[in-house]
Amino acid sequence: MGAPPPAAMAPGGGERKDRSGKPHPRVFAFDDAPFRFGQAETALVGAVVSLPGYLEGLVKGSVTVDGDEATETLARLVSTSRFRPASQAILLGGISLGGFNVVDLAALNRRTGLPVVTVTRRPPDFAAMSRALERHAGNRAEERERRWKEFPLFPFRSGPKPLWVACAGLDREEAGALLRKSLVRGSYPEPLRLAHRIAALLADGPVPKARA
Repeated sequence: MGAPPPAAMAPGGGERKDRSGKPHPRVFAFDDAPFRFGQAETALVGAVVSLPGYLEGLVKGSVTVDGDEATETLARLVSTSRFRPASQAILLGGISLGGFNVVDLAALNRRTGLPVVTVTRRPPDFAAMSRALERHAGNRAEERERRWKEFPLFPFRSGPKPLWVACAGLDREEAGALLRKSLVRGSYPEPLRLAHRIAALLADGPVPKARA
């Protein structure tokens, strides 16, 4: 797999490091596998990446489709991983996994001690999501809706069209700096691209066209 790329040099010499003192921050990046209507569970993959794109390892779990345990599952996978001690953040390809299994970003940040950053390619249609939640989650819809509204999305410009980002445990400027460190080719964070491609291989059925 090779070694990580050489560290950037700060003016006057020396490696340019992030606030943790590490030239290549390590992150967990999670994405879920594609699933079909009526499927009970879907696989969840976490790529452990030294930024911008050196894959150090993987963690794997599963989440219930339209369930309510995604936060617990993510917290367990991160906290029990041998990669946790030197990690700096958690990246998610959106706030929901397995359909409407909505992650509580504040709780995940609190339980793991790591900042959490979600990234989506376009702003969600919250009105449509609210209607779908009412159908799928019943009396639990209000709590799940609170989770995605607690941390407002903001644009992050890394290409012709912005990505939409939410973060817990760090401010917008820090989240943007972290995401800029994660870019290799194109405008999408490389750790999330890796997690998405690996998760697609675990689909129960034909692999859909990759979106990352």
